[in-house]
Amino acid sequence: MTTKNLLVELFVEELPPKALKALGEAFSTTLADSLKASGLATAHSAVTAFASPRRLGAHISAVRSQADDKPVSQKLMPVGVALDAAGQPTPALLKKLGALGFDAGAVPQLKRQPDGKTEALFLDVVVKGATLADGLQKALDEALARLPIPKVMQYQLADGWTSVNFVRPAHGLVALHGADLVPVQALGLTSGRETRGHRFEAAIDPVMLLDADHYARQLLEQGAVIASFADRHAEISRQLRAAAAREGLTPIDDAALLDEVTALVERPNVLLCRFEEEFLAVPQECLILTMKANQKYFPLLDAAGKLTNRFLVVSNISPADPSRVIEGNERVVRPRLADAKFFFDQDRKKTLASRVEGLAKVVYHGKLGTQGERVERVRAIARAIGERLGGTALAADADTAARLAKADLLTDMVGEFPELQGIMGGYYARADGLGETVADAIEDHYKPRFAGDQLPRNDVGIAVALADKLETLVGLFGIGQLPTGDKDPFALRRHALGVVRMLVERQLALDIDALIDTAVKTFGPLVADPARTVGLVVDFMFDRLAVSLRDQGYGAQEIDAVLSRRSSRVHEVPRALAAVRAFAALPEAASLAAANKRVGNILNKSDAPPAAAADPARFVEPQERALFDALQAASAPSAAAFERGDYTASLQALAVLKAPVDAFFDGVMVNADDPALKANRLALLASLHAAMNRVADLSKLAA
Repeated sequence: MTTKNLLVELFVEELPPKALKALGEAFSTTLADSLKASGLATAHSAVTAFASPRRLGAHISAVRSQADDKPVSQKLMPVGVALDAAGQPTPALLKKLGALGFDAGAVPQLKRQPDGKTEALFLDVVVKGATLADGLQKALDEALARLPIPKVMQYQLADGWTSVNFVRPAHGLVALHGADLVPVQALGLTSGRETRGHRFEAAIDPVMLLDADHYARQLLEQGAVIASFADRHAEISRQLRAAAAREGLTPIDDAALLDEVTALVERPNVLLCRFEEEFLAVPQECLILTMKANQKYFPLLDAAGKLTNRFLVVSNISPADPSRVIEGNERVVRPRLADAKFFFDQDRKKTLASRVEGLAKVVYHGKLGTQGERVERVRAIARAIGERLGGTALAADADTAARLAKADLLTDMVGEFPELQGIMGGYYARADGLGETVADAIEDHYKPRFAGDQLPRNDVGIAVALADKLETLVGLFGIGQLPTGDKDPFALRRHALGVVRMLVERQLALDIDALIDTAVKTFGPLVADPARTVGLVVDFMFDRLAVSLRDQGYGAQEIDAVLSRRSSRVHEVPRALAAVRAFAALPEAASLAAANKRVGNILNKSDAPPAAAADPARFVEPQERALFDALQAASAPSAAAFERGDYTASLQALAVLKAPVDAFFDGVMVNADDPALKANRLALLASLHAAMNRVADLSKLAA
């Protein structure tokens, strides 16, 4: 059967820009998947998504007008119900056949087949393939029902009675199979071949579509609309780079902003604008944020990454003289920048230190007190960490930074732009003459804020950032506010991963159990069960570490082998993983891992703990002596390598034990009748087990 390309478009009022990309992808994907499932499209049918501010569409290649007929073996009923004792059809069977369009003459064609514990009768029938009209109607209904709509609105149709729920009011529906109209309905609309172009710049309105394949071209040439989200995105990116290059500058890199602007315009036109240089005295983060968040502008940076007084606007119109558009945007941005300058000037009239007292009036959490109380807990944790990292001086700086870190929450700038908390604190600390070390720590104490974010720049910042995250984790775990499923309203997973990243990437020799215990003690009676809280938070930390390691490409066995030891020195995990990976590549690894697992099982089943060391005088079999001697020879270099942190060498020194271990298990009965002999052999195996599992639990590598 010949195929044609299919075009479906839903024309609507302006869609929510932050959701448009996802809406377009979901609409086209669900349509195509449903058509493939009904046999109207093939696995090789190409799908092109269209999404602009006022339309969702899909172009699907190689779509049939009718799907192939399919032979189906249809189950009727159990044999005991379908046939009587004489093997004749029962009324129930005849009624079932009648409902399917058959009479008693079809009984000889029925097949007996096993159906679980019984036999059933099956009828072989041919199901007629779905027509495109029916299949597309089903696909369209499914696509609309499964759209990831952020918020549904209700509106009335033209009859004044019927109400429809959808993301925005819909005004047009197109469904073309080649040049042929496919009759379908949706949202009170009946399909046609007419769509609308740009509100102001369409050359022809409405646009009468010739066929499915001319859709994008006609919209561009007649309707002044780039229908494809991807094409519009690429065109905006190209124009931004070109306009910036003409000025010798670079547009700010913001993927989310670019996606949002792509969803706001139908035919982009990038224009260069300017603002007064006096505003550059305001921290550039403030200016950039207000331009991006409030106006959807693209600030321009110089070669050093510093903000300039020029920015780019993506206009939805292309007048012959763009000066009025440029002037309008420059006029609109000026009050925004003036507000930022006013906030900055006003905030600097008070020091950060003078604001700290006000934190006692800001509620942090109903069960955990105020921000002021929280600051005192963070200070105590930061001092302890600072002492361990760098002694008294570092502890003092960490205390100062922790005391002031939340003070910018009470500033006008952060009140207007919460995203700037920490950043503004750093600027105000410098204005207060607190020095770069403390200012950087205040600015960085929220870091890392997301995957891939930078870590704090100095040890003071590390101490305060660790303290801040540990206080959050311990406090919320202590009152039972644990993440559940995909719900994590306090971003505790992100906090835990931030702690892990700082410990590992900065190679901080800090005991994670001791850190959490220190944090727990700062809460006093607010944490009802301190021991349980420590255990919960430690387990949570290791869970996040395991997830992070999987994301980095480590295998499940490698991770399990290292983390099952539950070493509180998290910074050593990367070296241990590298050692395990190197060990697993050795030819002796599989045998030794299996033997280690066997040894562990034997020791676990033992009635009493083994002696501290085996007594060579009690050896009976030569294999016992051989294993003892080999273990003595290998343990010394393995232990020495372990102590100096060379975990790879520590594990590889044990490779020589393969032969004596194999010989031991081939020739020695561990569970001997003589209790003393059995205890001595268990002691030997315990020494072997301890030597093999210094770095990781090698039994986890056994298949």
